[in-house]
Amino acid sequence: MADNSSNEKKSGGGRRRASRKAGPPADQPQKKAGKKQLPPQVAAATGSGVTGDVIDRLPAPPKLAKGGLRVVALGGIGEIGRNMTVFEYDGKLLIVDCGVLFPEDQQPGVDLILPDFGYIEDRVDDIEAVVLTHGHEDHIGAVPFLLKLRGDIPIVGSRFTLALVAAKCREHRLRPKLVQVAEGDRQDYGVFDCEFFAVNHSIPDAVAVAIRTPAGLVLHTGDIKLDQLPLDKRLTDLAGFSRLGDEGVDLFLVDSTNAEVPGFVTPEREIGGVLDTVIGKARQRVIVASFASHVHRIQQIVDVAHRHGRRVTFVGRSMVRNMQIAQDLGYLTVPDGVVVDMDTAATLPDHRLVLISTGSQGEPLSALSRMARGEHRQINIRADDLVVLASSLIPGNENSVFAVVNGLAKRGATVVTQASAKVHVSGHASAGELLYLYNAVRPSNAMPVHGEWRHLRANAALAVATGVPEDRVVLAEDGVVVDLVDGRAQITGRVPVGYVYVDGLSVGDVGESTLSDRLVLGEGGFIAITVAIDAATGATVSKPTVSGRGFSDDPGALAAAADLVNKALTELANEGVTDTHRIAQGVRRAVGRWVGEKYRRRPMIVPTVIAVGESR
Repeated sequence: MADNSSNEKKSGGGRRRASRKAGPPADQPQKKAGKKQLPPQVAAATGSGVTGDVIDRLPAPPKLAKGGLRVVALGGIGEIGRNMTVFEYDGKLLIVDCGVLFPEDQQPGVDLILPDFGYIEDRVDDIEAVVLTHGHEDHIGAVPFLLKLRGDIPIVGSRFTLALVAAKCREHRLRPKLVQVAEGDRQDYGVFDCEFFAVNHSIPDAVAVAIRTPAGLVLHTGDIKLDQLPLDKRLTDLAGFSRLGDEGVDLFLVDSTNAEVPGFVTPEREIGGVLDTVIGKARQRVIVASFASHVHRIQQIVDVAHRHGRRVTFVGRSMVRNMQIAQDLGYLTVPDGVVVDMDTAATLPDHRLVLISTGSQGEPLSALSRMARGEHRQINIRADDLVVLASSLIPGNENSVFAVVNGLAKRGATVVTQASAKVHVSGHASAGELLYLYNAVRPSNAMPVHGEWRHLRANAALAVATGVPEDRVVLAEDGVVVDLVDGRAQITGRVPVGYVYVDGLSVGDVGESTLSDRLVLGEGGFIAITVAIDAATGATVSKPTVSGRGFSDDPGALAAAADLVNKALTELANEGVTDTHRIAQGVRRAVGRWVGEKYRRRPMIVPTVIAVGESR
């Protein structure tokens, strides 16, 4: 249940921000008596032409100037996912979004990747609130982990967003302090005056947030698009953005995901006609995979299924949970009797059934992935099934998605994707829409967010094209510190940030070296070597033990490796080597060269050398 007791709503219109010193014109340098020059490596990190090598050499930031606003992304810039941005003013912090990133193939055993809370973990008492722009996992998924650092942080968001957060927190046995807002609301969170604006996205109730402090006015779009025919009739508030532009936006943080894509995103409602054709022609069972939070897409699937006399079954834990929440809150309308459970679905003829499933991104444990592998407990893919992937392909998920598609095809299913039919439209603004946003907001400074470097650069070019001076476009990435002082946003340094891996019940205990070891084990196998030597002479006192897995199917490989180890040990003993570390390294090199030459593999080689007796 939302808690609004500690925040007083303010009217949404017309109030001007506190007075501040105006920044210098774009074509004039800043002048301020006694102002220190920026270090060369910081001064170089200015404008839309900044490169990654300059960013990599940034020093630690100086103390924030009095009256300035500091912006630090702990995730979501230079990558897609893990969105989390920290705003600091007068010693207090406001966080916008707190999401997760899902692992790639090169991160075996990892369940989730969190933002690195190291920058704020000693300052959690300074956090005034966490503002959530919408309910996607890459924006809310890390909230429970942050709340384990301080459980009473106010979590601010729209109705549907907070319902998803509450469900997620229940799984972690947490009771968060939820503060519900809606578009048009304006509330203070300590020193941060926040106003909320409706935006379109691929989930209900998404908002942008304007943040006012004496340092200036910042507008963060969150994830945004300009759908002119939204199914819920909830338009992106361009008029509100234009009003902010009249007031004077000092820093504009803008979604970059589709900045490389020309034109405008197709309205979501056009998917309905395509789905109607695809499902209407089908004479078999239909399985549609979609994001579990894409209520508008699922509404259209339900409507089409009902129109063609089919029942609907939700498949996958998150799909069942989210659609129940959407129905309870009135975001999803389902005619009586259309949605049935799995047991009832099993009794229906195939041509009377549509399954709506999770797994559109090839997540290994999702319902569709388990179907593709033949491991789903209740659903077996049959040769006449029609499977529709009603989603985009998120960068980094290609291998997983193609593995699912191939698994389905191998079992005889017909698979329809975005490549063969218009069964998906993006939830992010394309270049034409971003130009509209820049022209409405007219910011003094712009900072592309939510995207990889290619997306950030494309977004920066759009900002410059609409009149933002090139040296007022901030290209940053995770950990880069941006200070807004006297109306000018500049990079001033960087703070350490990294990936925090969730592996089962372990959070942060798995590092890059562990993942590297897992990859080596998975790709090359391992060889374990145990040797006992005389501490005085280095000679072996027993026969070495060699065991291994995964590096070769040759039954004689281990015996050959043991012979090689004996030879290496003899040579080392003849050289008078008694140091156990040197002996272990010598054995590892000898076996590694042999395996590489003979089997073209690089297994993990773990030698253990035990010295027996006292060294004289």
